[in-house]
Amino acid sequence: MVSNEQRRRQLAREKFERQQQRREATRRKARRRNAVIATVLAMVVVGGATAYATGALSGGDKKDKADAADALPTPKKGPDPCAKPAPGSPAAKTWKSEPEMGVDKSASYAMNLKTTCGTIDVKLDAANAPHTVNSFEFLAKEGFFDHTKCHRLTTGGIYVLQCGDPKGTGQGGPGYTLPDENLKDEKLKGNVYPAGTIAMANTGQPHTGGSQFFLVYQDSQLPPQYTPFGTIGADGMKTLKKIADAGEQTGAGDGAPNATVVIDKATVAKS
Repeated sequence: MVSNEQRRRQLAREKFERQQQRREATRRKARRRNAVIATVLAMVVVGGATAYATGALSGGDKKDKADAADALPTPKKGPDPCAKPAPGSPAAKTWKSEPEMGVDKSASYAMNLKTTCGTIDVKLDAANAPHTVNSFEFLAKEGFFDHTKCHRLTTGGIYVLQCGDPKGTGQGGPGYTLPDENLKDEKLKGNVYPAGTIAMANTGQPHTGGSQFFLVYQDSQLPPQYTPFGTIGADGMKTLKKIADAGEQTGAGDGAPNATVVIDKATVAKS
């Protein structure tokens, strides 16, 4: 027969074990959240210059990695809201240096991204980000963005779709880097990139932008370290919402989009 004292000890032990389980669950959630934030802020762009941003998840011991894997929710993949990509493959060409400046800083420029999910129209800011706009005009004429996947969607912490990598891995680029521009833009108040902003991704170091860029579909808290170079139009925001609503593949808030987002054709022209 179990005595009252033995029963009391058993109940106390069970209570302690439940507390430990709750604490461990809380630690797992904190590790997952911090890993997502670290990944998001490590936006990687230039091919060969740095590891893909998800590398921020490595470096822990085996137990941490197993716990992080256990803590991840099971991804829920809905129907793909986008059409099939146009025939073709991404360009493999790169260049050793930034293209010669030819953009007119006093003119208005517009970029049109015809994607499998709809058109994303962008008004470019040549006056405040001339090097970036000049590069995009050059790369668009070269067909550099055509047939490239938008490889990354973040749905927690920040809210962006990342594109512009012909490799589709986060490691691709044009072979050259661009200077940071327009980081004191008044629109970036309170370290917030407002919905509708298009900005350059980079390695986390100054002046390391290449061809990868991100499209902000919801106000996102970020330090002003990523060149903002344009504003997304109303139609483009509708397309982004459709992509974001489909979610991303990991279930952790940062991964490849469930939607098959491919830029069939990119153009930049004076408007």
